[in-house]
Formats: sequence, C-alpha cells, structure tokens
Amino acid sequence: MKEEIKNEPDIIFGYTQSELYDVGIDIGVSILVAAVILIVGFRLAKFFGKMTQRILEKRESDKGLISFMRGLVGGLVKVLTIITAFSQLGIEMTSFIALLGAAGLAIGMAFSGTLSNLAGGVMLLIFKPIKVDEFIEAQGEMGTVSEIQIFHTILLTTDNKTIIIPNGQLANGNIVNFTRQDKRRVDFTFGFGYGEDLKLAKETVMEIINSHPKVLQDPEPVVKLGALADSSVNLTVKVWSMKEDYWDIHYYMNEKVYEKFNEIEGLSIPFPQVDVHMEK
Repeated sequence: MKEEIKNEPDIIFGYTQSELYDVGIDIGVSILVAAVILIVGFRLAKFFGKMTQRILEKRESDKGLISFMRGLVGGLVKVLTIITAFSQLGIEMTSFIALLGAAGLAIGMAFSGTLSNLAGGVMLLIFKPIKVDEFIEAQGEMGTVSEIQIFHTILLTTDNKTIIIPNGQLANGNIVNFTRQDKRRVDFTFGFGYGEDLKLAKETVMEIINSHPKVLQDPEPVVKLGALADSSVNLTVKVWSMKEDYWDIHYYMNEKVYEKFNEIEGLSIPFPQVDVHMEK
C-alpha cells in the first residue's frame, strides 16, 4: 500500500506536476506575448502620432488641430493595444468592455465639466472660430491665442500674462476675433468748443488722416459731426487700416489731433464744464 502511494504523482490543486508545468508555460508565454504587444503597440502609437502630425503640417493645418489629432491618434492606438494585450492573457473582453462602460458612465457623471471642455475643444478645432496667433476677447479676457489644447485654451496677454480658459466656456460663450479679417476700422471721437469753426476742425482732422501713409483710402475715411455734447461739439472719425497697423494709427491720430487743436487759433479741446446761472 505504501509503495502505491509513493508511486502516485504529486497532486496540487487537482493538477499533476506535469499539468502545472504545462499551464505555467502557457501563462508565461501569454504574459511574454502580451508584454511584447504592449511595447510594440505603444511604440506604434508614438509613430502614428508623429505621422499624423507630419501629414497635417504638410497640409498647413491649424497648430491646435495638429496637436489635438496627434494626441487622439496616439491615444486610440494605445487603447487598442491594451485591449489586444488583455485578450492575449485570456481576459474576457466582453465583460471588460461592459466594466469600462459602467466605469465610463460613473466617471462621466463625476467629471461632466471635464467632458464639456473636451467637447468644447473638439468644436473649436472643427469649426475654427479661433486659431493660434489670433488676438481675441473671450470670457472678459483679451490676448493672443498661444495654444488650443484638448481641455483648455491658453491666451497670452499684451503684458505677458498667461490666461487659461476652459474650452467648454470658450465654445459656448461670445468670442470677439480682432485679427480674422485683414482690415480693421479705427474709430475716434474728437471734441472742440462750441462757437468754434466746424469746417476748420473737419479739415484739420482730414489733413492728419491723409498725412499717415498707412491709412487706407478704400473705404474712404469719414469725418462727420457726431454729437452736440454737454461741453463740446464732437466729431465722429472712422478710418480703415490693415490689422497690423491698427494701434500705430490709433496712437498717431490721438497725438496729432491733440497737438493741432492746441496749435491752431480758433480750435481747442474744451474741459468738461457746467454753466450756472444765478438770479437774484
């Protein structure tokens, strides 16, 4: 009886040693193959991301779209790689996908704002109300678009501050784009005193306009009597320029009108005033 027991193969968890050896080899091979899949897949994700970037750069696509598409393509390849590696390990993907779906629903409810920003980023990149290097006003902030990321957009202000605006708010709010059009109109209001020469004031302003080489003549500049204000007669002035010359003309006109109105006899820039009549 003792001899029979000694000759029986060892039983571990219902398996013989040879069966456990075979199972171990199968598991080891599966793990090795899964590891190779992950390594190769992640390298392919990087490769396809760069390839997407090169293709879009050749087509001169928007910088924000290039960055977004590179991340999206790389992320999708990584997800497919992970699913393939899990399948190699014998994990039932139907259950796994169902688990992912349930987890995704819970995460979506917890991070609804983040998903809103993601959707906003996609909308910005598809419809392109803004592009990198454009000067805009949005959410009460003004600046040059530095980057359009998946979840947020970065603005750089004229005094070199960095402003980060969530894409959800940006896509659903009002956007003023100052540089989308090639031409911009520069508007002014210049006041002179009551009783002074209207014709002289208009001619003086028009001479200043014509003295600047970057003021466009098409559309023609406009100098009209805009309003009879409390303390001054106001001229409404509208001139057109290329977008890059806007501020140059803005500062030039203000300085020259101030100088000329103070130099020319019969013209002045009045202070705010109130006439008080007293009766005995």
